[in-house]
Parts: sequence; structure tokens; C-alpha cells
Amino acid sequence: MKHQEEKIAPIRWKPLWDKIDTILLDMDGTLLDKHFDDYFWEHYVPEIFAEKNDLTPLEARKELLARYKSIEGTLAWTDLDYWSEKLDLDIPALKLKIHHLIQVHPYVIDFLQYCVNLEKKVHLVTNAHSKTLDIKMRKTEIGCYFDRIICSQDIGLPKEDPRFWVRLEAMLGYDKQRTLLADDNENVLLAAQAYGMGVLIFVARPSSRAEIFYSEKFPSIVYFKEMII
Repeated sequence: MKHQEEKIAPIRWKPLWDKIDTILLDMDGTLLDKHFDDYFWEHYVPEIFAEKNDLTPLEARKELLARYKSIEGTLAWTDLDYWSEKLDLDIPALKLKIHHLIQVHPYVIDFLQYCVNLEKKVHLVTNAHSKTLDIKMRKTEIGCYFDRIICSQDIGLPKEDPRFWVRLEAMLGYDKQRTLLADDNENVLLAAQAYGMGVLIFVARPSSRAEIFYSEKFPSIVYFKEMII
């Protein structure tokens, strides 16, 4: 991750929960530690791919990172069936082999319970493939906190597309001006901003192994305890 000078201070959001009815939360990097995903796609899969295709780990990593980049921001990018076919690997099975690395970020459970206590509608909204979602919900057991869980597969568009949010609103029936979205992807937040989402929060440390990187466009948090008052 690129370095950010310490002089760049985060934009803070003062929680005004009486003006929020609905909370939309991303999964990977927002509620869950993105270290699992980074390690899986950047190291573990290249190692397996290298062994299968008689490549060095470095050659495999370079090839796969280029493939990932070429479809970033599309539905295929997070489609496990797509990658299983393209790489001739059982991607869901490989995820299960290292699923012990799947972890919930600190204070997430506290925040989810706080939202429930406030009687807010809370929805998980993720680009993750349904098979990834199933693995992570079983491992973390956080699914019980959500009124609905929506994958981009269900919408037919990635969250980086402003039309995603139009379709989501039609599906869930929320008032977008009284809705909060938290995500670790600025492109997703920009798409939601273009659509007219009321409150947008950037998660500045998606991976426990990465440095904090504040958004210069959106209010930033490191931990969800900052949103509990």
C-alpha cells in the first residue's frame, strides 16, 4: 500500500444516529480482516498455481496479479467459479484449507450489537461471491446481526457501478438520505456518492497487516468503536 504522510488527518464523522435509519456494511476489509484475502490471492493461490503449472512462485504471482487486475471491479473479479475454471483449481476448497485466517476486525461485534440495540436496519452488502460468503459467515457467525445479506451476484452489478445502488434501493426500500454505508473501497463509496447515498464512511485499515490510510474524500474510521457513542 502506498505511503501516506502523517500530516494528512482523517475527516471525522460525528455520529448522528437519529438521522440514520439504515446501515449498509461491506464485508471484506470492513467487517473482516482483509489479510485473509490478500494472503489467499497474492500468495497461497500463486503457490498452488506454480506447483501445478511448473512455474516459480514469482512467475505465478506475476501472472495471476495481472489476471486479477484485468477484471478488477467486475462481477468476475470475485467469482470463485470463474477463477476455478480459469486456473483449473478448486478455489472454494483452497479457501477452506486456510479458513482459520478469517477473522473479524476488533470492535465489529460491539458495533453490530450497538446497531441492533438502536433498532436500525442493518444489511451486509458485499461484492464477495456467494461461496465466499458462505465460508465466512460459517467461520465468523456474524450473519445473525443482519436483516438482509446481499451479494453483487444478486444485483447483477458490482458495487463500483452507481446502478448497483439504484437496484439495491429498489430491493430493500430504504431512504438513501437516511442511510449509512461503510466500505474500505473508495471506488465503491464514489459510486454510492454519485447515486446520492446520505452518509459514507471509509474504513482506513482493511488489513491488520497494512498501515492506516485515511481517505481524503470521505470521513474515515480505523475501528468501529469510533462510531459508538
